[in-house]
Amino acid sequence: MTIDSLHSWLVLHNQPLLISGPCGAESLEQLQKTATGLATNSHKISLFRSGVWKPRTRPNAFEGKGEEALIWLKEIKKEFGFKTTVEVANAQHAELALKHNVDVLWIGARTTVNPFSVQEIADVLKGTNIPVMIKNPIHADVQLWLGAIERISNAGITKLAAIHRGFYVYGKTKYRNKPLWQAAIELRTLLPNLPIICDPSHISGNRDLILPVSQKAIDLGMDGLMIESHYNPDIALSDAQQQLTPKALDELISKIIIRKGDASSLQHSDKLSELRNAIDEIDDELINLLKKRLLVIEQIGEYKKEHHIAIFQLERWQQILKTRAQLGDKLGISRQHVEKICQLLHEESIRLQNTVMNK
Repeated sequence: MTIDSLHSWLVLHNQPLLISGPCGAESLEQLQKTATGLATNSHKISLFRSGVWKPRTRPNAFEGKGEEALIWLKEIKKEFGFKTTVEVANAQHAELALKHNVDVLWIGARTTVNPFSVQEIADVLKGTNIPVMIKNPIHADVQLWLGAIERISNAGITKLAAIHRGFYVYGKTKYRNKPLWQAAIELRTLLPNLPIICDPSHISGNRDLILPVSQKAIDLGMDGLMIESHYNPDIALSDAQQQLTPKALDELISKIIIRKGDASSLQHSDKLSELRNAIDEIDDELINLLKKRLLVIEQIGEYKKEHHIAIFQLERWQQILKTRAQLGDKLGISRQHVEKICQLLHEESIRLQNTVMNK
């Protein structure tokens, strides 16, 4: 997979890449008022975004203005000089976006989950090399995300970026879409040269969380931010609660701390090397302890097999969770962290015992 540098296809302004604009294009006047505010901000945007086709969960909500809005975006491009970007959900959308000279396309989370739709878009884009950004799928499936990126790459597109917009999880959380940062880290590990842009608006779901989510994204080394803005969010036809005014966006970007320290520089290397060596030694001890634990688990599996005892013992599992969490509390270790570790250990224990008992 060939991926062009982010710097080769977007203008940066000595800051993380910034993409902004309304959630949805509602009228030419709305786009012009929002673009006017963004154009006068001290933190310049590299892309003006707006939803032209809005995939709504239920009918009778605002679903965008379609091709008419693409004509408005051409006006914004002409008047303000912004590069533009829109979401395309199918082949027809991609054709129309190309027809109206949209500069960058993005594929949304609902489309990324469907390889057929992604492939149809990829087929339309063959021979264009238009920049394409691919949002993560709705659920935390990194392989599905990777597959969508590969399909677009296989069409000859080299100007690629991923957008981390969080993941749907069942139940109540403070986020609209839970960030699950590890998924983005896994993608970065698989494709180290692929730019990753964070979408704090869709992760947060409300404007109060956008700053901490943005800061976390920058701290994790993401290359930019896509943040929705509207000249008057309170009257927005979609996702009003997660949009910022251009002025509020400028203030938010001013508060983000950009950490530029290079860990390999001389002023950091000696101390960091010392601390990393200490971590390496501790990890060696942990892995050796894990091996000892696995040997004991094998013996447990053999005993259970011999005496016809079921692998999963609820009372024992509850005891492990309780006692390990209590020990973690005493040592100042997050209970959630301890429970995650116990869960991983327990899953491997079940797997190993099952192997032993069914040789």
